[in-house]
Amino acid sequence: MVSSDSISASLAPYLLSVFLLYLLLEQLSYLVKKRNLPGPLFVTPIIGNVVALLRDPTSFWYKQSVMADTPVGLSANYLIGKFIIYIKDAELSNKIFSNIRPNAFHLVGHPFGKKLFGDYSLIYMFGEDHKSVRRHLAPNFTPKALSIYSTLQQLVILRHLRQWEESFSGKSRAVSLRELIRELNLETSQTVFVGPYLDKEARNRFRTDYNMFNLGTMALPINLPGFTFGEARQAVISLAETLAVCAGKSKIKMAAGEEPTCLIDFWMYSINQQILPPPHSEDKEISCLLVDFLFASQDASTSSLLWAVVLLESEPEVVRRVREEVARIWLPESNALITPDQLAEMKYTRSVAREVLRYRPPASMVPHVALGDFPLTESYTIPKGTIVFPSVFDAAFQGFTEPDRFDPDRFSETRKEDHVFKRNFLIFGLGSHQCVGQRYALTHLVLFIAMFTSVFDFKRVRSDGCDDIVYCPTMSPKDGCTVFLSSRTGATP
Repeated sequence: MVSSDSISASLAPYLLSVFLLYLLLEQLSYLVKKRNLPGPLFVTPIIGNVVALLRDPTSFWYKQSVMADTPVGLSANYLIGKFIIYIKDAELSNKIFSNIRPNAFHLVGHPFGKKLFGDYSLIYMFGEDHKSVRRHLAPNFTPKALSIYSTLQQLVILRHLRQWEESFSGKSRAVSLRELIRELNLETSQTVFVGPYLDKEARNRFRTDYNMFNLGTMALPINLPGFTFGEARQAVISLAETLAVCAGKSKIKMAAGEEPTCLIDFWMYSINQQILPPPHSEDKEISCLLVDFLFASQDASTSSLLWAVVLLESEPEVVRRVREEVARIWLPESNALITPDQLAEMKYTRSVAREVLRYRPPASMVPHVALGDFPLTESYTIPKGTIVFPSVFDAAFQGFTEPDRFDPDRFSETRKEDHVFKRNFLIFGLGSHQCVGQRYALTHLVLFIAMFTSVFDFKRVRSDGCDDIVYCPTMSPKDGCTVFLSSRTGATP
């Protein structure tokens, strides 16, 4: 009788040969897809260069950008069985954004996002499904809705500024703003999206789940217990369950004829007005779409608010002009909130906010997957299945006048560079998947800049590499924006 050890020993050479053949075919497949694009000649079997990406994402993407600094504007690499292309050229990035359709590209938001976000995410919808959901999201961002959100945003901002003032103003030690701003934005998202439907316990659970979800966006995509990605997936499920309860409560409140007080109310009010419930209007589906909103707004806003402080601290003349404009319109001592009309008057402050977004876009790349072979240029066709990374960051430093200079006046009514170079200003995307909440996001940044500069004098603690970009998961300054704060006014409203 032949023993199992003998069988294993006899099969071992064949299994090894099959494995080596697979590795050879993997390398050949990579080289065939890469063709003459800049990129590594050989890649680590199976995992590719994912270790380098996770160890130092800033360095990884910087090298991809440098490699793409050629007439073709592209570079290649390989990550966990996926061939990827980095797109530096702004016109080619426009071509990707403009071709989100079933036979071209699909927005994925994150290289392993579908595993993390689940099946009901707006990011992964196409055609009529996508159009229908966006149409029913429109009432969430009317002038009336944005006015109510602005009130909520200001109340949260001012509450946190007061806490910072009490804890850090005039103290001898500096404070890193990253976690403070992150907490400010998390409370803003909770309050604006589902405010009255979260009790204290739900808010704490929400915070814990969202923090784990964040960690999952930067982890290996191993969806098993004990792995960060697997725990993040469970956190997303828990977040969705919490938000589904909020959706159900809001539907009841809106059906009773009460006035909307937050985003979920405007959404549920719109759904209740329909004779037949629109597609994707079940509580579970709505909760998954709200997770999308969180991902799009929470960390992106944290990034933009941090960079606003960093960039303003290095531009005292810009700070002076912001304060001068805001003081003509609103003062902290007034003990009143900024009205929509007053906000519209803050044109220079809005230009500053737009320049912050251009100079340091929160989401530096927006990954898409090729659903078929796509002729990107005359000399290169993107193979089906490729993950494509159009660089919003690189596009923002092309075309504009002196793009390396922080210059809010480029967005003035005189120069209008956001229109002249609109194909380079891709911060909110382009085409059918353009950010639906961009006015909300820009308002949040304008309000923060106006209030923060009015309430505080601030001085950065500079160190080697403090301005270096790190990903956590959106772009942030390496030092977390460490500053000394001192109060400018006698009373924060």
